[in-house]
Amino acid sequence: MNTEITSPVETDWLTVPDLVEMLGESVGRIHRLLDENYLIGSRRTGALAVPAVFLVDNEPLSSLRGTIIVLKDLGFSNDEVIDWLLNTEPLIGQAPITSLRQGRKSEVRRIARTLI
Repeated sequence: MNTEITSPVETDWLTVPDLVEMLGESVGRIHRLLDENYLIGSRRTGALAVPAVFLVDNEPLSSLRGTIIVLKDLGFSNDEVIDWLLNTEPLIGQAPITSLRQGRKSEVRRIARTLI
């Protein structure tokens, strides 16, 4: 697990092999989860890695996909999506991923739509 990227939200970074082991899915299935925006990863540190905080009970956070799609529709890169989710958003008062994990997806997406 890689922890080189820093943000206010502390998280481990899971590579595809980590996700295969954790989720009990095939490599192909993990890539489909990434391709279909159920998860999002970064190659900033070399191997593709996904923030562990994007998983709940060894499953992708259910509200993550729609939020990723909103941000990508606005032109955000994968790294920009991850950065926005993990860093404090002043209009929310905390990191958007924290709000998503608290069940506040409507607020997060409303604010995401106002970006750019």
